[in-house]
Amino acid sequence: MISLQVSIATLVGYAAAALTATAFLPQVIKALRTRSTADLSMMMLACQSTGVALWIVYGVAIGSAPVIAANIVTLLLAVILLLLKWADRRG
Repeated sequence: MISLQVSIATLVGYAAAALTATAFLPQVIKALRTRSTADLSMMMLACQSTGVALWIVYGVAIGSAPVIAANIVTLLLAVILLLLKWADRRG
């Protein structure tokens, strides 16, 4: 019974990871399509990216693949938004 609970917990972890990791995707798509990041806060993106990077460290420390995977994807999307925001501010 314990292994069944672990499997369910792992599936829930991956489902949560998929949802939270892709949460930034619509914003990335919108920013790429409109070429505008005026409504995005640089501070929010910086804080989010830093927090997500720390989640990756935590996931590695506890050996949790769902935590690591979700946060790598989330960090990638947040960094894309940061770069788009930086480029938008420059020009």
